Amino acid sequence: MLAFSAILEQFFQLEEHNSDVVTELRAGVVTFFTSSYIIFVQPAVLSSAGMDFGAVMTATCLASAFGCLIMGLWANYPIALAPGMGINFYFTYTVVLGQGIPWEIALGAVFLSGVVLILLTIFRFRELIINIIPDYLKNGIAAGIGIFITFIGFVQGGWVLDHSGTLVQLGDLKSLPAVFTLVGVVTIGVLLQREVTGAIFIGMLVVSLLGIPFGLVEFSGVISSPPDLTPTLLKMDLTGAFDLGVLTIVGVFVLVDLFDTAGTLIGVGQQGGFVKHGKLPRVNRALMPDAVATTAGAVFGTSTVTCYIESSTGIAEGGRTGLTSVVTACLFLSALFFAPLVHMIGGGYVVGETTFYPITAPVLIIVGCLMARNLVHINWRQWDEALPSYLIVVGMPLTFSIADGMALGFISYPLIKLFCGKAREVHWCIYLVAILFVFRYSVS
Repeated sequence: MLAFSAILEQFFQLEEHNSDVVTELRAGVVTFFTSSYIIFVQPAVLSSAGMDFGAVMTATCLASAFGCLIMGLWANYPIALAPGMGINFYFTYTVVLGQGIPWEIALGAVFLSGVVLILLTIFRFRELIINIIPDYLKNGIAAGIGIFITFIGFVQGGWVLDHSGTLVQLGDLKSLPAVFTLVGVVTIGVLLQREVTGAIFIGMLVVSLLGIPFGLVEFSGVISSPPDLTPTLLKMDLTGAFDLGVLTIVGVFVLVDLFDTAGTLIGVGQQGGFVKHGKLPRVNRALMPDAVATTAGAVFGTSTVTCYIESSTGIAEGGRTGLTSVVTACLFLSALFFAPLVHMIGGGYVVGETTFYPITAPVLIIVGCLMARNLVHINWRQWDEALPSYLIVVGMPLTFSIADGMALGFISYPLIKLFCGKAREVHWCIYLVAILFVFRYSVS
């Protein structure tokens, strides 16, 4: 045992990073519990697109474990990876349900986006692209996705219903889904305020247990063999993904993953003291895992994989090396044997012809709140910065599309700068992106 610990010490350079095996193990467990909600949420989201619930769960665990292992063993950072929140809703509600694109083709688009990200990382273009997008637009994208997720949480939790006259209206707050969604939001909020480790995961379990007597969830066991991956394995349609319209979707997948991962790396890098002289060491190694895991995830049958901001909880517990990520990866793999529990928590509750998700809806609302914190970093007194960011923020939920919300911001941003005599402040690549967005809407 001592010899194994010594090997870990040497491989992960624990002493150099002022850490030890026990601390890294604890940090990995904490990171897993704060990120594990994706195991429950992802199958619920992608199954709405017609994908097999169990297969998506298995794909999610495998893709997450794969990404965490690459991050831990190759980049040596305590950063977890899993299918990203926000982009999974774009996959389901905008691409598949909104545009009527089969999920097999959507998976093909995810695969292509992963390949593009790998190439961009190899040729160091990701660093360039990250640098040319203004921080306030990046913050607007993150906040907009957060509000979009919250809106979907409101709908899935029964707080908001569609209405022919006003588009939306307040739901029946006396209904079981609405009441339990409120219970979940308050429970998780209190746990977060009290800084309880795994607050989101614990909140979901609490609501699940409370919902059993009311029939919101049906207990069908805890442990079983891993769900069959066959319904989604290698089902991606690459031929269909090369369609001109789908290639635009590939671009959105690339951009969202690009900004999401960049923001997470910067945030947790500063928290853990990894950033030196304004730069993150081994940055290209840190950027590669999400690209490779996204490609592998599409093969398995899940949406884009990104770095998780919840990694900050493990870093707060003292995690400083890739051993933390390796522990998290092992726990994602072990979760494969708890499929009945996942189905119980992630399954829906049918009322009439509508299916609600009172167990996972609170998670969407909470995660949306966490992402909306980026609004404080926008200079609201500077119109040429605030307005494009604002259009992104409100555009995503009001158009029910991440891509359309981004388009509003990326088209208006260079135009405002141009007519304010600040054309040179905008990188030529931004003008190109704006032109591509205009071309997309002019031919659609």
